[in-house]
Formats: sequence, C-alpha cells, structure tokens
Amino acid sequence: MVNQILLLATVGILAGVFGAILGIGGGIIITPVLTVMMGLDIKYAIGASIISVIATSSGATIAYLKDDLLNLRVAMFLELGTTIGAIVGAILAGLFNPDILYILFGSFLIFSVWNMIKKMRGTAADQMAKKNDPIAEKLKLNGSYYDKVEQRQVDYSVERVPGGFAMMLGAGLASGMLGIGSGVFKVTAMDTIMKMPLRPSSATSNLMMGVTAAASAMVYFFNGSIQANIAGPLAIGILVGATIGTRIMQRLPAKVIRLIFIPVLAYMGAQMVLKGFGVNI
Repeated sequence: MVNQILLLATVGILAGVFGAILGIGGGIIITPVLTVMMGLDIKYAIGASIISVIATSSGATIAYLKDDLLNLRVAMFLELGTTIGAIVGAILAGLFNPDILYILFGSFLIFSVWNMIKKMRGTAADQMAKKNDPIAEKLKLNGSYYDKVEQRQVDYSVERVPGGFAMMLGAGLASGMLGIGSGVFKVTAMDTIMKMPLRPSSATSNLMMGVTAAASAMVYFFNGSIQANIAGPLAIGILVGATIGTRIMQRLPAKVIRLIFIPVLAYMGAQMVLKGFGVNI
C-alpha cells in the first residue's frame, strides 16, 4: 500500500511538471501508467486523469496568475467554443464513424508538428504578431508578459480570432465525441493559429483545461469512476509537480519548450491516425 502511494505520488509529480510546462494536462503520462504498469481498469484511470487535470490546472494557474502570464480574456473566450463543441459532440456521438474522426483530428495534429518546426526555424521563437485583428482589439484579447529568459516585457497581438474559436469548437467536438483530452488542441489553436507566444499559450491552456475538466468531474464522481485512494496521492504529487513545472517553464527558452512539445504532438497525432485504422499503440 505504501509503495503504491509513493508510486502514485511520483507519477503525479512527473505529470504535474510535464503538464504545467506544456499546458496539456498529465493524462498522457497517468493513463498509461495506471492501466499498463498498475493494471487498473481504464474507467478508473480516466477518472484519476480528470482529477489530475484539475490539480495541474489549479497548481499552475495560481503561479501563472501571480506572474501575469495568463491571458484571462482569451481563456474565457475560447472556453465558450470548447464548451459548445463538447455539448454538440456529446449529442452527436454515435452518429458518425469514430475511425474517420480519429484520422481527421490525428492528421491535423501531425500537420501542426510541421508548423511548429517552421516556427523553430524562424528568426525569433516568440515574435510579436504583426497583424492587428479588429476582433481581438474589440474584445481586448491582446496582452503582454515578462519574459524571464530574455528579461524584457513582451507585448503581443492576437490574430485570426475566428480561426482560433473554430479550432476550439473542433477540440470540443473531439472531446465530446471521442472522449479525448483537448489540451494539445488548445495550445495549437493559440500558438499556431492565433499567433500567441508559446508561454502565455501554455499558461492559458492550463486554466482552460481545469475549467473543462471541472465541468465533467461530477459525472465521473457520481458514476463511481473516481477512487480516492488513487486520485488522492496523484493529486498531491501533481500539485507539487505543477508548482515546480511553472518555475521551470518560465526559465526555458521557447525553442526548448517546442522541442519537448513536438514529439508529444507527433505521438498523439500518430496514435489517433493509427487508432482510426484499427491499430492501438
């Protein structure tokens, strides 16, 4: 029992660090460990993963708010798209062939890898957007943050707001219809489509994931999928890991964060495409 608690806490710390840096939650670490290494039923693994996302979001959001790295207006605006998409997706679940959806969404993630690689080869990792979006200006979505690596204040503009909102609708649909997390879609929407710098994109994604997960946590709680003896040690470890991760993320160059994010994006994209063709990895 003690060994299990220590293992869960350790996994939680790793997931918290990883999730806080990339803004994608810790499910990519937690679910395989709980199901493959510990032989836990997938139902309870998903329940624990939901709690882990809330814990990661809580730990990271507090630190990012304190450091003024979050863009609250962007988070609340895009969360509307995710929520609407998730509701529509849940309603439409079963009406469409999930294999086709897995292939489509997986292909998009793989395409996003190419966009991130192109950004890494650019002249600057976190460039200020050069186009003024009238919608962003009207909704006051543009922001600024202090870059601790370059030791300067970075002002940035948000571009292609309708495209980012449409991406969030798609992320919500994917989440509602396929039961998958949408953290990678959130970061991709802000970083690739809306041209936000990677640090505020990751920080803002952490907040949004917590809101989305909290909305579904009650469902998992009442259907018995959340077990306190599993979720408890995980949550404690994740809170510690998320606090550490927020400190690390702000000291990492944007190119290093992209180097970490690209393999994750490629793996998840390939996993979804292969699952669409009936191959599980």
